[in-house]
Amino acid sequence: MDDMQAWAVDRPGPIDDGPLRSVRRPVPAPGGGEVLVKVEACGICRTDLHLAEGDLAPKRRGVVPGHQVVGAVVDRGTAAARFALGDRVGIAWLRGTCGVCEFCRRGAENLCPRSTYTGWDADGGFAEYAVVPEDYAYALPADRSAVELAPFLCAGIIGYRSLLRANLPPGGRLGLYGFGSSAHLTAQVAAALGAELYVMTRGERNRVLARELGAVFVGETGERPPVGLDSAIVFAPAGEVVPYALEAVKPGGTVAVAGIYLSDVPVLNYERHLFHERDLRSVTSNTRRDGEELFRLLARLPLTPHSTVIPFDAIDRALTDIAHNRTSGSLVSTLT
Repeated sequence: MDDMQAWAVDRPGPIDDGPLRSVRRPVPAPGGGEVLVKVEACGICRTDLHLAEGDLAPKRRGVVPGHQVVGAVVDRGTAAARFALGDRVGIAWLRGTCGVCEFCRRGAENLCPRSTYTGWDADGGFAEYAVVPEDYAYALPADRSAVELAPFLCAGIIGYRSLLRANLPPGGRLGLYGFGSSAHLTAQVAAALGAELYVMTRGERNRVLARELGAVFVGETGERPPVGLDSAIVFAPAGEVVPYALEAVKPGGTVAVAGIYLSDVPVLNYERHLFHERDLRSVTSNTRRDGEELFRLLARLPLTPHSTVIPFDAIDRALTDIAHNRTSGSLVSTLT
């Protein structure tokens, strides 16, 4: 293995200007506690778009995005013993934490100030091979396709954490604002656990998918649902949606904001938006425990991503489609 094909962010900027470039890179060598993964599939995420366009400040020039990676272990570092060669693993957004800070010690490693991320701090899965610390890789089932599994490694995990943060009571009414990759997986988890779904989103394809997945109400982003909600999750990266969600939840309700990037939130009116003990909560990355819990649910619940397969050489065009809201469900790139 000498070199490989990859996509790298040269200079962040508008996606229509081509900040993502096709490059040749040496195949990375795994360090002591790392494994080398031959990539089978990699989900394409709005976070990758934020990185390419510079909404997320770049950590270094030329980084390879992609953090929903499914593949097989083909090499191991000298200290790596958790996985055997040939094992199927997943690489997610969270790549490393210090393990000793106050947040790590109390089980909140997603808040570690020295946390690192796949496709941002280190090269990710928009490549033929990727390395990952074995402690941050997930053991994946062999009986589901790589295309099915890839979206769960970010869209699924972040959606699951958002659902936890939304504090939805059993059988409660859940509002979802925006209905892309993460939201459509979260909807399936919530519905399987007994929630009643209300979806507010733009784009007819997203609204059709929401109805197919059992939403009892589907409306425009700013439309008020016909009943008060117990909880809501804002997936759209638009701050102007937050007041709509707060107005829609009942007294004592919770709104969780799921995105890593959000445009400015308008000025809130205390009585309309926050009074009566409405909670507004953010979601920051995920813990490994979140991912492990999700994959245990995946083993027993009928969760299926609605995915469009994207050829590896079309990843840049797929990000353009995400930017212009021309997609629905999940996008997954394959190398086979």
